[in-house]
Amino acid sequence: MAKINKLGVQLYTIRDFMGNEESVKESFAKLKALGIDEVQTAGCAIAYDKFGALAKEAGLTVVGTHDDFDAMHKDPVGYMKLHDDLGTKMMGNGGYWGEKAEDYLAFASKVNELCSVIGEKGFKFSYHNHGHEFTKFDGKIAMDILAENMDPRYATFCLDTYWVQYGGGDVRAWIKKLAGRIEILHLKDMGFKGGQFITEIGNGNLYWDGIIDAANEAGVKHFVIEQDSCPGNPFDSLAKSVEYLKKYL
Repeated sequence: MAKINKLGVQLYTIRDFMGNEESVKESFAKLKALGIDEVQTAGCAIAYDKFGALAKEAGLTVVGTHDDFDAMHKDPVGYMKLHDDLGTKMMGNGGYWGEKAEDYLAFASKVNELCSVIGEKGFKFSYHNHGHEFTKFDGKIAMDILAENMDPRYATFCLDTYWVQYGGGDVRAWIKKLAGRIEILHLKDMGFKGGQFITEIGNGNLYWDGIIDAANEAGVKHFVIEQDSCPGNPFDSLAKSVEYLKKYL
């Protein structure tokens, strides 16, 4: 039986409830009550040190970020300090949008420049995919360009299950392909009603037994729920996803 040790949430899911210190504190308490133990940031509306302290106070561990890549690349030392304030060594971005193969090669080079500074300090970089990275350039998709050219020692992937499927990729095959390089797996389900849409885990069509088995075999460390859009209150959607995933805990 596929297993998950702890569940996390990408805070972009509840972004409308993270605007100030009080709302962050209240939201963290709600997440903990749902059975969430880990969180991944999507920017911080309050000071990083206060954000990290509130997460710790709520019993939540920050396992990574989606932050401003250009800012991290320009000031890696400063951003290592900010990530230390959060309590995480995983410095991530939310994606990169290139128009040709050379763009992705150039981005991979900048990632390696960042990694050359942060890697020796115990930090890693995490790249989050969407569907557009499955665009082919002269027969090679952008995801392959990134995987082949980013430093495998310090550049990891935050693989997003929905967007792999959306881009026409095989989720389990990509998990296997990136084995040992996926620190964070975004659990995101895909429904269909006249087109694909993001939905609660278990409410869509992705094969979770197989995905989680593959993730365990590939050494995925953190299983993080993300729901970009919710039909109502995102905490209600998260509750449904957590309830479905309880069988794996």
